[in-house]
Amino acid sequence: GFYFTQSFLTGALQNYARKHRLPIDQLAFEFEVLAVGGGGGEEGEVEALERPEDGIYTNGLFVDGARWNRDASALDEARPKVMCSPMPVIWMKPGERHKFLPTTAYQAPVYKTSERRGTLSTTGHSTNYVLSIDLPTERPPAHWVRRGVALLCALDD
Repeated sequence: GFYFTQSFLTGALQNYARKHRLPIDQLAFEFEVLAVGGGGGEEGEVEALERPEDGIYTNGLFVDGARWNRDASALDEARPKVMCSPMPVIWMKPGERHKFLPTTAYQAPVYKTSERRGTLSTTGHSTNYVLSIDLPTERPPAHWVRRGVALLCALDD
């Protein structure tokens, strides 16, 4: 799904727009980190997820420079000597942007690779940056910005 990311994400918003008869330019994603996936639960739990009525499930992302704390359901400090750790499944829920509640979540940038840089393609999009995903945190978002925390679609090794 993330091979041509902008097309995939726009398609998810288009499906929602058509279903609910809304203009696509008023839509965006809200994010919910689920308690499945990311190497901390039962085997096969991700496959057992039912398809969401709206939106998409994203599995297989890694958090670089921090970790996901399942108990607190929030971003947390990385464990010693562990730079990257798997994220649980993230539900990308489309909705009307003006109805979203304000949040103090950290807007974690998502990159296809760990290089965190890309070039602008002919479509005007970066070849490496995907989008930013709001992750709940008990610390101010600036804490994670200073640490350079990001989500990655793939690891180097």
